Amino acid sequence: YLNVDPGTLNPIEHGEVFVTDEVWEFEPSKDSSFTTAEVDQDFGTYERFLDKPIHPRNNITTGQVYLLVLLQERVGGFLGQTVQIIPHITDEIKRRIREVAERDSLDVLITEVGGTVGDIEASPFLEAIRQLRLEEEKCQTALVHVTLVPYLETIGQLKTKPTQHSVKTLLSAGLQPDVIVARSDRVLSEDARRKISLYSNVPPEAVISDPRIPTLYELPLLFERQGLGDYLCDVLRLRARKPRLSPWEKMVQRFKECDEGVRIAMPGKYTEILDSYISINKALEHAAAELGAKAQIEFVDTEAFEKDPSKLERLGNYDGILLTPGFGTRGAEGMIKTSQKAFSMNIPFLGICFGAQLLFIAFCRENGLSEANSTEIDSHTPDPVVDLLPEQKEISEKGGTMRLGSHEIRVKSGTRLFDAYGNKKVVERFRHRYHLIPEYVEKMNEHGLVASATDKDERIINAIEVEGDQWIMGVQFHPEFRSRPDKPNPVYSSFIKAALTRKSQK
Repeated sequence: YLNVDPGTLNPIEHGEVFVTDEVWEFEPSKDSSFTTAEVDQDFGTYERFLDKPIHPRNNITTGQVYLLVLLQERVGGFLGQTVQIIPHITDEIKRRIREVAERDSLDVLITEVGGTVGDIEASPFLEAIRQLRLEEEKCQTALVHVTLVPYLETIGQLKTKPTQHSVKTLLSAGLQPDVIVARSDRVLSEDARRKISLYSNVPPEAVISDPRIPTLYELPLLFERQGLGDYLCDVLRLRARKPRLSPWEKMVQRFKECDEGVRIAMPGKYTEILDSYISINKALEHAAAELGAKAQIEFVDTEAFEKDPSKLERLGNYDGILLTPGFGTRGAEGMIKTSQKAFSMNIPFLGICFGAQLLFIAFCRENGLSEANSTEIDSHTPDPVVDLLPEQKEISEKGGTMRLGSHEIRVKSGTRLFDAYGNKKVVERFRHRYHLIPEYVEKMNEHGLVASATDKDERIINAIEVEGDQWIMGVQFHPEFRSRPDKPNPVYSSFIKAALTRKSQK
């Protein structure tokens, strides 16, 4: 896409926006710079598998590449030259790829070229990869092509034709794959493997089956059993080493042995596709697996509650409610009504970022401030309990201008949040413009609301919770971005534990 980063994209359009630890100043020219810590949701997958924080400069978008080349042309960077896709755009793509490898002193750099082979958007990137493979020694690069092999129920057969056509398109771009990873809803048959090998010009052992499996984290083990690691080591002339799989195998076994279900409702605005909240989905799965349970997540469109409040009764069927992040007015009143209903149902209730703000608005409305609101939703509210951060009030640009990246959090002793973390100082990732107004939080103290965390200057309220037996918490940060399959985030672990307790008491 031509966006500099995905930060201004609707999650329904392109999936979740993932936030990195570090904030990057992208400077396409001496006279311009753009702040970003918002990257493609795929980077969340990379972090969860590798357990390594990834820098936002690793997200190389078409928008960044074109913007840099065009601005460089304006300041005289290409005097006398006709600026073209080849070589200028492709050279910039290659430079960015090599820059990542050199800066981080990597042994191996995995570069995903997104999109589909044949798409007009991907063409300059594929051409850059072709040039890169030509410029480097043969043993310095390996090309892995991921394709879809559909299964036709009507004839009971895996169809390899789409893969054959995909490889032909790749070959027409001057790229011969070294490995084919065949995605399907079932294990690749030997017949299909041989056919893909024959028509793709790769050895049968280089055709790797990528079937749909119940536990996603088993996939590296499945690839290892098929010899993918050793084969790539041969291609790259690396000394193959026996991987230490035991910890990963134990973690996978924990996911496979989960037998108790815990139903979690996720009311929100972007419920049309699963990818809208993929990091939250995974964080819930991680926390549930740690406790021997399987998270059963159900999205709930809150606009329906605005039209018919009686539908709120369905929330009583769940073991926990997670109020999701978001922006804007659509569905917000339904999310506030969800919060108000949850207060009366004794259901564990967690609000994330925008969800925490709406939780707070609902609490204020329930305790004397009937017109409380956020200025994002109603700029004329008499009780603006949620408003722009002071430094955001002078900002008009939308891209990369929020409070982003990792920040230190001071946790108050004696709170549920402290019980979860067991630490007075933690670091989590943020992505917001609006915040809870401290004066209103203080006003709600007499009704049992507790500010359980602030920033290190005690200027921003980072978390709230409600005293009493019901587990209620709202966090301004995004704990899901730091959750790992073998190290669930403490906030989600505490929430799922409360949900399981609720389930056992039904």
